[in-house]
Amino acid sequence: MGVFSKMVSLQLMLFTLIAVGIALKKLDFIDGKGRRLLSDLLIHVILPCNIIQSFTGGVRPSGAFMRNCLLMLLLSSAIQVLVYLLNRPLFRRFPEHQRRVLCYGMICSNSTFVGLPVAEALFGDLGVMYTAMFQIPLRFTMWTAGLSLFTSVSKKDAFRKLVRHPCIVAVFLGLALMCLPLNPVPGFVMDSVAALNRCTTPVSMLVIGSILADAPLKSLFSPSVLYYSALRLLAFPLLVWGLMLPLPMDGLLKSICLLMTAMPAGSTTSILADRYGCDAAFAAQLVFVSTLLSIATIPLLTLLV
Repeated sequence: MGVFSKMVSLQLMLFTLIAVGIALKKLDFIDGKGRRLLSDLLIHVILPCNIIQSFTGGVRPSGAFMRNCLLMLLLSSAIQVLVYLLNRPLFRRFPEHQRRVLCYGMICSNSTFVGLPVAEALFGDLGVMYTAMFQIPLRFTMWTAGLSLFTSVSKKDAFRKLVRHPCIVAVFLGLALMCLPLNPVPGFVMDSVAALNRCTTPVSMLVIGSILADAPLKSLFSPSVLYYSALRLLAFPLLVWGLMLPLPMDGLLKSICLLMTAMPAGSTTSILADRYGCDAAFAAQLVFVSTLLSIATIPLLTLLV
């Protein structure tokens, strides 16, 4: 019951912040221009700090732990490839503006805001460190193949635009800092990065709430949203679990992969959809409904582990 209570409390906090965002939009404290400014702040400042922080907060022991970390990187990479291959047949029948959002929502799960607290509650510090390793391939996929779903650039210019994106730069910077034996960055700089990182959840949820305020409530639980939620929260994690079950590896790694693939849609789904002119209201519905339903599905899946 302790773990279940922690998960429910975390989810309720996210919904409270979303409700504040809805209220601010309804009361005209946040208009369209203000929402765009908040989205730009997230993309260019707060999310890069979140990425750097995720790469620089772990411990680097040796031996079996390092082998497991390498295996986790391989498993996570394989899962991202599987998502990429499944996206096209799963969402072929949807209109273009929704298909991009749905594909990104499958690529990007909320393994940070929801996943890390769940891993810590179930598995302690070791679970947190393995989850951080799981997120490295996910970060690359999010800000390369995922971001390319929203940008309308030619193939010739796509790579150049992607590598100049602040979040891509942050990935490489975070990797460099993680691999260096000594951190050359002054402590006050990293403290500033950590402080900005702590803004990620509240600002993201406020933006999602302000987007959701404009969404038609009658379509909140539409068949498209429920179809996505069933795939994101149950079908895909169970597929991953079934594929990993016969493999000879540490059971903790299998458990982390199962739970991280069972997380709801990442908040960047609606933020990037809004920033790049896709169906932001539909994206906010995916985030809202999948997060709501995950209150029930995550505890159910923990029974497997």
